[in-house]
Amino acid sequence: MAGAVDDLKLLGAWYSPYVLRVRLALSIKGISYEYAEEDLQHKSELLLRSNPVHNKVPVLIHGGNPVCESLVILQYIDEAFGGAGPALLPADPYERAVARFWAAFIEDTLVKAMNQASWSKTEGEKVEGNKQATAALNTLEAALRDISKGKCQDPDSMSHRSSRKPFFGGDSAGYVDIILGGLLAGVRAMEAMLGVKAFDPVTMPLLAAWADHFGALDEVVAVMPDVSRLVELFMTMHAQIAAEAATAN
Repeated sequence: MAGAVDDLKLLGAWYSPYVLRVRLALSIKGISYEYAEEDLQHKSELLLRSNPVHNKVPVLIHGGNPVCESLVILQYIDEAFGGAGPALLPADPYERAVARFWAAFIEDTLVKAMNQASWSKTEGEKVEGNKQATAALNTLEAALRDISKGKCQDPDSMSHRSSRKPFFGGDSAGYVDIILGGLLAGVRAMEAMLGVKAFDPVTMPLLAAWADHFGALDEVVAVMPDVSRLVELFMTMHAQIAAEAATAN
């Protein structure tokens, strides 16, 4: 990578969408770092010491100083390594506020709904989660049209693959794209398992195009986890949830 940084280490888990956000940011900005895979069943002393409040990944350690929580880490990367690669957040204060708003929406609304749809123990909870996730994605579809600076007005024109890129950041992937992009590998795995499209190209053409364009970026491909490996993990987790539900009944 172009931006070599000494004493930069990321503690993570390969399957975590929150860790993936950080890896995407570092890759897009061209920053090299040391990656340490954590066994979250047997957490390292470094992780426990670096994130004593939550004991969770990701943790970015820069110059011996730990930074925790993926959204905080992304902003830290953008500020601490401003000279490396493209900026993740816009320079304009209003546009920065808009980006932070949609990041919070993804975190507080979409992620919670998707987790409920995927990991609830009852069908009723899963159905409600799916309903909420679809509503959140429809909201993001409209937002992508509004804040992508006109790049997404005509999905059919994206076949020209010129400057019309369906990114939340406009001409290039930025903060909101990375936060939503952290979910992309998990979404692809669930699509493979269920045989359905989360980003329906008919009802959500802009998000479908966004997913294709973002997922095809070289910087994204370089750090995306293997979908088939995620499918195996998710199937195991679903089996465990089903067994626990059966025992409870």
